[in-house]
Amino acid sequence: MDLLLCFYTTLANVQCAMCRAVLETGADAETAKSLNDGIVYLMLVPYILVGIVGYFVYQLLNKKQ
Repeated sequence: MDLLLCFYTTLANVQCAMCRAVLETGADAETAKSLNDGIVYLMLVPYILVGIVGYFVYQLLNKKQ
C-alpha cells in the first residue's frame, strides 16, 4: 500500500504567507505561476544534495564489504 502512495501526486501551492500576500495584491497569473515554480526549484536542491551524499555513503560502505 505504501508503494502505491509514492506514485500518487497532487498539485499544491507552495507559497509562504508573505509571497501569497504579494501575489494577491494584483499580480497576474503568469507571475504567480513563475513564483510557484521558483519555490519548487529551491525546495528540490536540498533533497538532491542529500541524495548525492547518500549515494556516495552507500558506495563507500559497499566497497568495504
